[in-house]
Amino acid sequence: MHVLQKTRKIVRYQNQQGNIHYGIVEDDMILQLSSSFAELVNKEIKYDGVELKYSDVKILEPVKPSKVVNFGWTYAGHAKETGGEANLVEPFLFLKPLSSLIADKENIILPPNELSNQVELEGEVALVIGKRGKNIKEEDALDYVFGCTIFNDVTARDLTKKDPQFTRGKGFDTFGPLGPCIVTGVDPTNLRIVTTLNGRVVQDGNTNEMSLSIPFLISWLSQVMTLEPGDILATGSPSGSCTIKSGDEVVVEVENIGRLSNGVQ
Repeated sequence: MHVLQKTRKIVRYQNQQGNIHYGIVEDDMILQLSSSFAELVNKEIKYDGVELKYSDVKILEPVKPSKVVNFGWTYAGHAKETGGEANLVEPFLFLKPLSSLIADKENIILPPNELSNQVELEGEVALVIGKRGKNIKEEDALDYVFGCTIFNDVTARDLTKKDPQFTRGKGFDTFGPLGPCIVTGVDPTNLRIVTTLNGRVVQDGNTNEMSLSIPFLISWLSQVMTLEPGDILATGSPSGSCTIKSGDEVVVEVENIGRLSNGVQ
């Protein structure tokens, strides 16, 4: 199995002057880079000599993807709890609009009650694609992964249950918290996911419980659409999806990656 040799925690942020950079996180500091995302995926790490406190910058979504692709019902427990089909032979596929993305610490904005009154959380591991790929072989699939990040597939469950497809229930603005960082060099096939709602654990799963493997998902998807550097592939949610309301705080924690924290309003 291919795993990147060097583990790095990479953030995209805006400094106090309003400039946007990538940086490498070390403890509570960020080592600022002059590298673009295209250079990062080609392992061109160029430090510019500036060091900043993590707390002094605004953390942004870690990448600007061309598309956000979601795999549904990849965990049998979640499929059962949401009325889906467990242990699918092929994944259930849907897309989220780029306008759904928000960063760590930003707020999930609930739609008006007349549109939806059952919005739920779904903590997930997301893959960040590092190179262009089409018709990727399963045995080569992990070579196309630049790193991993965290995703919350916020869902208007009452809408996905009645609409013929998922676009409306998944597509509201702010329904795609992403970040806070990209971590390279971790094995995405064995990562624990713990989601808390107001400090109470509601999800506790591991990507090794998925009914479809991550290399299979990448290969299968690449037969449908070309994967581009920066694309986000959200790998699905373990069981425990539950309703969120205004005033809540949702934290999705993935081992070896970090914590994605968002308020609800």
